[in-house]
Amino acid sequence: MKIIDILKTHDKGVSFEFYPPKTENGMNSLIATVRELKAYKPLYVSMTYGAAGSTQEKTKEATYMLIREKEFVVMPHLTCIGANVDSIKKLLNEYKQNNIENIMALRGDPPQVPSGTAGFDFKSQALCYAKDLVSFIKENGGFCIGAAVYPEGHIETKTLDEDIEYTKQKIDSGANFAVTQMFFDNSHFYNFLERAGKKGINIPVLPGIFPLTDIDKLKKFCTVARTTVPKKIEEEMSRFRGKPQDMEKCGIDFTIKQCRDLISHGYRRLHFFTFNKSEMIKAILNAIF
Repeated sequence: MKIIDILKTHDKGVSFEFYPPKTENGMNSLIATVRELKAYKPLYVSMTYGAAGSTQEKTKEATYMLIREKEFVVMPHLTCIGANVDSIKKLLNEYKQNNIENIMALRGDPPQVPSGTAGFDFKSQALCYAKDLVSFIKENGGFCIGAAVYPEGHIETKTLDEDIEYTKQKIDSGANFAVTQMFFDNSHFYNFLERAGKKGINIPVLPGIFPLTDIDKLKKFCTVARTTVPKKIEEEMSRFRGKPQDMEKCGIDFTIKQCRDLISHGYRRLHFFTFNKSEMIKAILNAIF
């Protein structure tokens, strides 16, 4: 089933994002997590894809595991950086043969270039940007296409106006719905939707929820994602350095408040980055539903 059709008929619910484990133990742990979260009847589940396709085989293996678990609408992620059109087309055909109808289309992160050399040349790629991948998937027919959007702007754009222009191009290329990058101040999400509406972007946009557990890891991650951490969150979670369980509880309380605010504003479809862990997701869901 296509996710866009689900979103048209369901005004509330959750979706879960997993990542492909590297080991057999990791896969067993993921399977256990998936089975625990199945009780929440997700609208769909997705599986991430490593930079430059570095986890393609692992992504496929984990995606097919999700399919075997039954009851799930499954969406693998796909990136275009470092890939050629033949390999992408081959993968899309394989997914079609396995009755996969949904693809999350992403540019992906460019590879590191040696110090002192020019930056990565996107124009050297057959498909340079997410909008190009979206168009290619659309031309190769039959898929519902998801795209990423950035409430605080993509890290490579200079202004929010520039960011929304690129977002518009990506949506116009054929994306059916979008999921946001993480954000922790809901005003960024509400402001993004206002900018998007003025640009004529009217596809469903699901807020991406990043459970707060470790403030230092979070800050490190945010530096490469142009995501700000509200001062109150940083101050409160920092009080529990050396007490990881207390810090996690504090962070999860903030995440619960964030979700409740979104729901109170009418945004009742939430996408959770699970990190292949069930307990923190269950704690949040049990508190908000």
